[in-house]
Amino acid sequence: MLQPLAGWDNFYVIIGSSAAALTGLMFVVVALSAEQASANPEGLKAFATPTIVHFCAVLLFAAFVSVPRHTIGSLRLCLLLAGLAGLAYATVVLLRTRRVASYTPVLSDWIWHVCLPFLAYAGVFAAAFVLGRRAEAAMILVAGSALLLLFIGIHNAWDAAVWMTINRKAKP
Repeated sequence: MLQPLAGWDNFYVIIGSSAAALTGLMFVVVALSAEQASANPEGLKAFATPTIVHFCAVLLFAAFVSVPRHTIGSLRLCLLLAGLAGLAYATVVLLRTRRVASYTPVLSDWIWHVCLPFLAYAGVFAAAFVLGRRAEAAMILVAGSALLLLFIGIHNAWDAAVWMTINRKAKP
């Protein structure tokens, strides 16, 4: 195991497992609200799908850090590509959020769905560059970014569940 990764095993087992479990719960939330989700595909793409992506990103980061026989170079490449993909996806979410016609996002929506994920993925991207010179700082940056994405996902899943519950149409 790479020296910078030593001691991070339990942390990534915990957040990776949490992300996987929360991904499953998000599927349940969307499935239980299938009628609303099918009536508002723009909202689903802008608000629910990114939550799944963020949980999966946390799981991916946990897998990257847990891969045996990593080198600094291979881990750097994994983090660089994941951070870059996350930044690109955060940009897509921004554009999708701006196009939602059935709901006008409020400030907290912009913060939790656009700004914070962008910050988290930028942290992973930056960690890739810092890894060779300051490995411990890079690992803390990845861990902080993963935790931020996990909490973003929890917040956004709860927000979606509450919104779907409040806006559930009564059946005739």
